Amino acid sequence: MVALAAGKDAFSDYSHVFSPHKFTQPQLFACLVLKEFEKKDYRGIWQLLLDCSDLRDVIGLKTVPHFTTLQKASRRLLKQKHVRKLVDNTVRRIRRRGETVKYAAVDSSGFDAHHASRYFIWRTRAYKKNKQPQKQTTYKHYGKLMLIVCAATHAILAAVASRGPTPDVAELDSVLMELAPSQKLEHMVADAGFDSAYNHELLRDYHGIRSTIPPEAGRPPKDPTTLPTNKYRRLMKTHFNTRAYRKRPQVETVFSMLKRNLGSSLRGRSHWGRCRDMYLRVLTHNIAIALLRLFYRAAASPFTSPDGSYRNPWNKDAVQTFPSLAAAQVTASTTVYLP
Repeated sequence: MVALAAGKDAFSDYSHVFSPHKFTQPQLFACLVLKEFEKKDYRGIWQLLLDCSDLRDVIGLKTVPHFTTLQKASRRLLKQKHVRKLVDNTVRRIRRRGETVKYAAVDSSGFDAHHASRYFIWRTRAYKKNKQPQKQTTYKHYGKLMLIVCAATHAILAAVASRGPTPDVAELDSVLMELAPSQKLEHMVADAGFDSAYNHELLRDYHGIRSTIPPEAGRPPKDPTTLPTNKYRRLMKTHFNTRAYRKRPQVETVFSMLKRNLGSSLRGRSHWGRCRDMYLRVLTHNIAIALLRLFYRAAASPFTSPDGSYRNPWNKDAVQTFPSLAAAQVTASTTVYLP
């Protein structure tokens, strides 16, 4: 498994010399990734491993770890320093070593802190005691995830989990700090929520990354011809790179993939528990893309024919021809995860 191999590169086999040595840390990490992929809680993945001997054989488990063992392992393995190393490890399995990211996109999105739908909450508040609620807000706080993604492969290069709602403009430096030194970026695109002179100077002067951000922040001037005082924001106003900005929706595609395939609500009850849930979804997303590309690199792949056409395994009559195998990899990664 890709998750097991990534865990072996990031963790030692045991956390302490006097640990029980029943399970290795890579095995526990693979169980956590499987839990997130199957959209189960700790008890659910425990029961799944009890029922499926094939999964235990693939992971190398002689006995099934208790659900409390998995919960404690998540608190130990999903710390920020480990997540940074795991993200870099999974990205290197998707992209070639030393390859520069030509276009990267940054954005944030919220994840519900509970499983109840907003419409249900609104209806229950609206008809409570036959009175309309004073506020129509359907949340107090939610999990906020900020990502830097590769526009070409949809791989997540850096992630920061926090509590929302908070403005994006003040959090760009925090997600750039999580970017691994091995990931070199040429161009960063972002929406107007990141527009500030500080962010342009941070990207261009400090990190050496070209920035494309619409200069829409602040109160619009009375004279439409008035230019911003900062040189980089003035450059965005006069010579905006529309071709590069068209890469920005790729980060929205990644958020759509996360929420459609792994869920839009979080299971954690505490703030740090929800942060661990979001980090685990980031790692599961990267591992799924790496697994998908591994299938396409196989010599006898059931999804490609000798002429380079892509065959849908769920619909044998549907055949789609791509210019190259790499294009088939990128297109398929935006639509479906392989089990």
